[in-house]
Amino acid sequence: MDAAPVQQSQSEVSASSDIQTLTGEQETWSVYTKTRSTVQAQPLSQDELDKYTRYFHATMYLCLGMLYLKENPLLRAPLTKEHIKPRLLGHWGSDAGQSFTYIHFNRLIKKYDLDAFVISGPGHGAPGLISNFYLEGVYSEVYPNKSEDVEGMQRFFKQFSFPGGIGSHMTPETPGSIHEGGELGYSLSHAFGAVYDHPHTIALTIVGDGESETGPLATSWHSNKFLNPITDGAVLPVLHLNGYKINNPTILSRISHDELRSLMVGYGWKPYFVEGSDLETMHQAMAATLETCVKEILQYQKEARESGKEFRPMWPMIVLRSPKGWTAPRKVEGKYLEGFWRAHQIPLTKVLTDNEQLKQLESWMREYKPEELFTEEGRLIEELRELAPTGNKRMSANPITNGGILRRPLKLQKFQDYALKVDKPGVTSGPSMSKFAEFLRDIVRDNQTTFRVMGPDETESNKLSAIYSAGKKVWMGGYLPEDEDGGNLAPKGRVMEMLSEASNIQVNMQCEADSY
Repeated sequence: MDAAPVQQSQSEVSASSDIQTLTGEQETWSVYTKTRSTVQAQPLSQDELDKYTRYFHATMYLCLGMLYLKENPLLRAPLTKEHIKPRLLGHWGSDAGQSFTYIHFNRLIKKYDLDAFVISGPGHGAPGLISNFYLEGVYSEVYPNKSEDVEGMQRFFKQFSFPGGIGSHMTPETPGSIHEGGELGYSLSHAFGAVYDHPHTIALTIVGDGESETGPLATSWHSNKFLNPITDGAVLPVLHLNGYKINNPTILSRISHDELRSLMVGYGWKPYFVEGSDLETMHQAMAATLETCVKEILQYQKEARESGKEFRPMWPMIVLRSPKGWTAPRKVEGKYLEGFWRAHQIPLTKVLTDNEQLKQLESWMREYKPEELFTEEGRLIEELRELAPTGNKRMSANPITNGGILRRPLKLQKFQDYALKVDKPGVTSGPSMSKFAEFLRDIVRDNQTTFRVMGPDETESNKLSAIYSAGKKVWMGGYLPEDEDGGNLAPKGRVMEMLSEASNIQVNMQCEADSY
């Protein structure tokens, strides 16, 4: 007799259904499928494609060198344990995505003569950008002992994450850096703070998917409601979905396309997706997508400035989904590395104690073919050097990243002139904040493009409303008729209020340090 079919309980059926729902988007979450891109175009010639691939490989080679090597920088001898740093510190996981983005934006700086700089939200992935700063010559200009030759490269490698050497993050002494990126969440705030009142500047801002789980970052997406396309520059966020934090998936990398798109649209952005791991097709997709975004930004600014009409466009942003630790071995000792959380920090952890891992590291580094990328003297070959901008057009050399160059003194009245007159001690009383408001009012009046007041919706409650006679609250959101009755809102306002103190303070700090 046949056995009776096993009946599933209601809870078992429900659990099975839930699992199917949770795995139903796997193809859209995975980078190991066909490259997917919102923009369908192939702007790069085969020659350009080859050059960008080799330039990218050069940066990846430098990233590994910074993490591992203290000697033998170009592997002109077999790699031994004596060439490896005694303690391995640093992060590999986000390096490739950041370098990939930087390289492709360089093409557009040259093509459209852009004024731009870069911010790394996941600043722990500093090698991805510092490698570019070195290849385009800025690092050696600022630190001549890190010269563009074999000896300089050896010092560059050895001193990374080394006592008294180069910091593991985008530290303040890093050329081109205004954002350290160790404390996550402030990349967009710093980017917006730096482009306010800088109408020709674009902040290319790489936002980490782990960073996106912080409160300040979540709020700072709304900074586009304060950006005036006539008087301010632009921020181009690249949300880098490499899928993992230190040991966990990231939230935004595991929600559906529709949900993520809706989230970004809800914040007021126009999202473009670039997703995959195949380098050749990803190059074409990223080149096309970044160019589309830049053209949109320039068109919005042109329209606003020629018409004099202040409006809030749906500014473009990019969702870049690429493997964690891109270009690493997919598996090591049978366990996933590339595309998994193990690629977050040091990818091969036992090179000092395991000869097989040491051989694997050497093989991996040689796959980038350093002998074809660098001259005998140790300098990047000329045909690849030509891909980067020159002079202050290099993002790592942009003067906006060095507040000491651009800062201008404020025009200040004598604060003594605003003092409350006291004829007799213990008798006279008066509102100190109201007097301070008069002082701030005149600073705003005399510094219409170099001074802003920022706060968490407390200008009025702190008795500073006198400021509004010189500069109202900047507001690029919607308006209602009743706003005319004491709302003090204006597209060109000089007071910026957002309830998140974390986001607001960081914007203010960046205005002080870089914009002004």
